[in-house]
Amino acid sequence: MTLKTGRDGGVATLTLDQPPLNILTRALARELRSSLAGLAADPSLRVLVLAAEGKHFSAGADVGEHLPPTYRKMVPEFVETLEALAVFPLPVIAAVRGRCLGGGFEIAQCADVIVAGEGATFGQPEIVLGVTAPIACVLLPRLASPGLANELLFSGDTISALRAQAAGLVQRVVHDDQVEPEAHALAQRIARHSAAALRLTKKTLLAAADRPRHDALREASSIYLNNLMATEDALEGLTAFVEKRVPTWRDR
Repeated sequence: MTLKTGRDGGVATLTLDQPPLNILTRALARELRSSLAGLAADPSLRVLVLAAEGKHFSAGADVGEHLPPTYRKMVPEFVETLEALAVFPLPVIAAVRGRCLGGGFEIAQCADVIVAGEGATFGQPEIVLGVTAPIACVLLPRLASPGLANELLFSGDTISALRAQAAGLVQRVVHDDQVEPEAHALAQRIARHSAAALRLTKKTLLAAADRPRHDALREASSIYLNNLMATEDALEGLTAFVEKRVPTWRDR
């Protein structure tokens, strides 16, 4: 197995388990897709944490699998895996230490929140090998400024966790030995809330992401009126507030 799974109440953890560099093979991508599908269908899940064994999050995909003829299967499979992560129906937190490069950085870009160690480095070195980073070409300009995305994709250089945070790519920077505890503490704070409300918040964010503002506002309103207010938890939460009591979530 190249992927470890863990569960603490409403928080699930998927841990890349191929140290020291956690190279992303087709086998690992297949395990990740399978795990994501199972977790997405779990009505009691509230948050997913992505972590990694060893000093480094991931140095990227297996270069050998990029060569002919394997690349024709590897690239679509990897895109499918990251798409499943990007549209995962609940909040995703990436806990990043050490190197976060290539496909590893693309995985992190699919998370909703990145907690990084102060020694972490981020980059897309594919250009050094004469290839591109197709997923990052799509995601990076949407997450950071187009200028920074261009710099990383054209140069192959890395940036520090602090520069990534200043660019909006990373949300929290902590001591390297506090990355997982910080990520799980945030996950537990999120997990206090209704799973139904968390799912519909994520659905609204995804639905609005690539639409013109007018269309996005209409879609967000529709989800609120037709999906959110049809849940038991929405009525429970609003009623509990009015009655000055702690809500009891049923996650539906």
